[in-house]
Amino acid sequence: MTKRITVVPVEGRSVPDPEAGDLLPAEGREVTDNSYWRRRLKDEDIKVSDAKVASAKTKAPAKTEEAQ
Repeated sequence: MTKRITVVPVEGRSVPDPEAGDLLPAEGREVTDNSYWRRRLKDEDIKVSDAKVASAKTKAPAKTEEAQ
């Protein structure tokens, strides 16, 4: 099993995510812990987050008020 880490771009940085083919979103993303992300960390383009980032598919739906 490949180790995964959650990374977040440092404010003001646009960081490409080669695996996803887009830019790393501001809220961060779980990625494979590899040399690419270690270089981004060393260059201070990203920071590693302890929190797991939920994907849009796994977010809980917003609660709505029931009719009285």
